[in-house]
Amino acid sequence: MMDKTCETPRRVVIRYCPGCRWLARAAWMAQELLQTFEGMLDEVAIAPAESGVFQIWLNDICLHDRREAGGFPETKPIKQMIRDVIAPDRDLGHSDR
Repeated sequence: MMDKTCETPRRVVIRYCPGCRWLARAAWMAQELLQTFEGMLDEVAIAPAESGVFQIWLNDICLHDRREAGGFPETKPIKQMIRDVIAPDRDLGHSDR
């Protein structure tokens, strides 16, 4: 059964540059999010993007942009940001420490 803490759709999109060979990184992040938020996300999509792009979006919120941040995201802050939107009372265990 889907958790209804957040009534808006819960769609994560990971946009990556195929020319930079970042598909594996995007897939790994998608796997981490699907395992952590099992039954709480409606969709996790991996989408090819233009050159040099690696972004993680939750609905219309850009959680991470590699160009702006100067590097790739760590899973802990991404998980915390998603949790804060879809299930603010949820404990993420080691990801909260």
